[in-house]
Amino acid sequence: MGKIKVGIIGVGNCFSGLAQGIEYYKRNPKREVTGIMHERIGGYSIHDIEFVCGFDVAENKVGKPLAEAIYASPNEVRWVDSVSNCPGNVLESPVLDGIGIYMQNRIVPVKSTKTGEQLKKEAVAEIKRSGARILLNYLPVGSQKATEFWADVALEAGCAFVNNMPVFIASDKGWARKFAERKLPVVGDDIKSQLGSTIVHRVMAKLCVDRGVEIDKTYQINVGGNTDFITMLERDRLESKKISKTEAVQSQLKKRLPDDRIYVGPSDFIPFLGNTKLAFIRLEGKMFADVPYNLEMRLEVDDKANSGGTTIEAIRCCQLALDRGLGGEINSASAYLMKHPPVQYGDSEARDAINAFIEGKRKD
Repeated sequence: MGKIKVGIIGVGNCFSGLAQGIEYYKRNPKREVTGIMHERIGGYSIHDIEFVCGFDVAENKVGKPLAEAIYASPNEVRWVDSVSNCPGNVLESPVLDGIGIYMQNRIVPVKSTKTGEQLKKEAVAEIKRSGARILLNYLPVGSQKATEFWADVALEAGCAFVNNMPVFIASDKGWARKFAERKLPVVGDDIKSQLGSTIVHRVMAKLCVDRGVEIDKTYQINVGGNTDFITMLERDRLESKKISKTEAVQSQLKKRLPDDRIYVGPSDFIPFLGNTKLAFIRLEGKMFADVPYNLEMRLEVDDKANSGGTTIEAIRCCQLALDRGLGGEINSASAYLMKHPPVQYGDSEARDAINAFIEGKRKD
């Protein structure tokens, strides 16, 4: 089938885990690949993915080989000592709103004299030179302007776009129309973890609905120790993230909860947790004869391992859409793999939809 050539926006912990995870299975070919839903999508395995260029703002990453930059501070993932799937280099990206105030003492941006327009031209040229057909967005939470900059770059370079961040591109009608007009697929927005707090919260909420019990109020609180949680200390950057996570849960309910009866979002940064994420989920309500119940769960996961497999599915579905000449939002893949897709389905319905798309039984 050939290689799936991907450009990376944001060479951080999430991408480092993705690249190292693929390498891990390359070195251990007898191991079954856990953490993905499909061994092959359109004939593509995880080993057909190649990361041919990267873009970042940090001076300790820009100008370096991509395979070297994934180990640069503040990245913490060290699953393997080297990777063979990152032949590209890291080029400069405009900062825009990509660095939050709490990350300014951890990331030193390149001292640039280039304008945004110059950087866009260089990015488009590098994408075309490298042969990248898909851009994968791994920018930090709250990077609205930066994500829109890179969505524009994808359109100009003729690339599909996988938007792992909670800035609304696939789920925004205006952006989706632009990708459809160029016949370029877009999958988004805001990647779901394989077994993360949002998917668990959704499933438990749907279980309550399906079993006929009432949900009066619910919360989901997340804490962790990596750069994502440092960035999320800046509450002004969380508007789209909270919308994304909250709507993922609200969409499963028979009747929407009032805003003061649902809380879904991060709580705090705990440095010693590193890449470990802890989620605390609670649902309260009433059963038969208005007898109360409550359900509490605690989930502990490695935050970077948790999104890698889902991203591999999104990349391969995007390539499959390119092979089929499709453009615009890919609703089935977005609904199953993302928190804030253009159309929300129940999880079993979304799984049926993505399987139908992969089998060629539906177009989007």
